[in-house]
Amino acid sequence: MKIDPREIAALAGAQPAAPRMDMYAGIHKALRAFMADTLLGLGRMDVDDDLEFAQTCDRVMQLLVLCRSHLHHENQFVHAAMEAREPGASAAIEAEHAGHEDAIVALAAGVSQLLACARPARPAAAHAVYRQLSLFIAHNFEHMNEEETAHNRVLWAHYTDEELVRIHDALVASIPPQEMMDVMRWLVPYMAPAERAALLSDMQQHAPAPVFAAVLAHVQPHLTPNEWAKLARALGLPPVPGLVH
Repeated sequence: MKIDPREIAALAGAQPAAPRMDMYAGIHKALRAFMADTLLGLGRMDVDDDLEFAQTCDRVMQLLVLCRSHLHHENQFVHAAMEAREPGASAAIEAEHAGHEDAIVALAAGVSQLLACARPARPAAAHAVYRQLSLFIAHNFEHMNEEETAHNRVLWAHYTDEELVRIHDALVASIPPQEMMDVMRWLVPYMAPAERAALLSDMQQHAPAPVFAAVLAHVQPHLTPNEWAKLARALGLPPVPGLVH
């Protein structure tokens, strides 16, 4: 694979003149963060520490579960919307989704083999899974960029922002509660402060109070004190005692 400087330069002009509803922006930030963190954790894993070994392998499996679910959500909602108004527009990425499904199955098998191998074989097996995961992530990063550029061009050409919001809301409503909490774990901490505040302010207004409180409790440990202070101010929450604002 070669890096095309023209492709990189084109990214600067990929955004519309006026901001548009971007269904990919948030979830792709979450996926990139989860993927990067998982790869780093696998690379530094102590294969002789049985608990760390098991937890790290489980983290990889959790990532794969979320990746598979994400593919299905995009196929069901985003690709269906594209095909409804520009038939064939999602065909290339849909084919890549099928390839990603195969890669997920292969990675899951690699993790299972790693968990089952004898202790002396762990280092080599772990490195093999690490390389396998790194390629999977590399392909996904390119794939997500294609969706954020080519797919958004199709969506923006054929749908108003109000229509895109309705599609996005229907997609979000289809996600089971536990999966949503898993997404929030990686979504909220890796958003920009303004994005974080906007997302949680909307949730504060529309979600049941216990759900909103549960999400805050879930993400707060993954925010720095300064990030949490900014969010608390934006949401009108009490300041953290002893924290300089």
